[in-house]
Amino acid sequence: MSIDIRGGVELPAIREDIELHTSDGLTLVGELAMPLSGTPIATLVTLHPLPTHGGFMDSHIIRKAAARLPALADIAVLRFNFRGVESPRGRSDGSFGDGIDEAEDLAAAMVFVAERGLPDPWLLGWSFGTEVALKYGQRHPIAGVILLSPPLHRAKDSDVAAWADATVPVVAIIPELDDYLRPVEAAQRFAVAPNIELVNVEAGKHLWVGETQTYRVLTEIVARVNSAALPLPTTWE
Repeated sequence: MSIDIRGGVELPAIREDIELHTSDGLTLVGELAMPLSGTPIATLVTLHPLPTHGGFMDSHIIRKAAARLPALADIAVLRFNFRGVESPRGRSDGSFGDGIDEAEDLAAAMVFVAERGLPDPWLLGWSFGTEVALKYGQRHPIAGVILLSPPLHRAKDSDVAAWADATVPVVAIIPELDDYLRPVEAAQRFAVAPNIELVNVEAGKHLWVGETQTYRVLTEIVARVNSAALPLPTTWE
């Protein structure tokens, strides 16, 4: 019997509650979702939207990536709550760091990736998470960066320009109807790093609500991280 892959459907994976430990003494809560084989092709290190506006490790695109991609694309998905953020998994220590102290949270995640030997880590930032990726991602050994709905508020032009000589792929997925940064302005703001690939999504919105937009986003992610897994199926046997 097949089921439709949509909404909150969670496909088979090895799921483990994990903790990250920052250099400034905080414990962050999270989850690692692995393919059942235990041998992922690549890893997504997910960085969630703005905590002060309800962003957390269960923000729906990140939750659905963890629910689907280990099974559909052999991708490991690491998701966690930034400092001071609470979800059903629990609450991370500390308090919101306005995109500055979260540099330590990303560093803790990358230490975890290295300790576990997780392959080819890609940073997947969404909204506020893109700011953390742009400002601090180059400090770490990564395979690439995917920026989902980048607002470019805390990340300045100099932070973007710093990626102009990046040796890894950087992709920005821009919703046509974004609340903060739409395609025309995005082309101007990212012009300082012409190597960054801009993907403009017709009718896309900042929160990517609905299965059509979810499927499009997950397809764009998998196209970069493990293109052999495309097209993503819409049913599961």
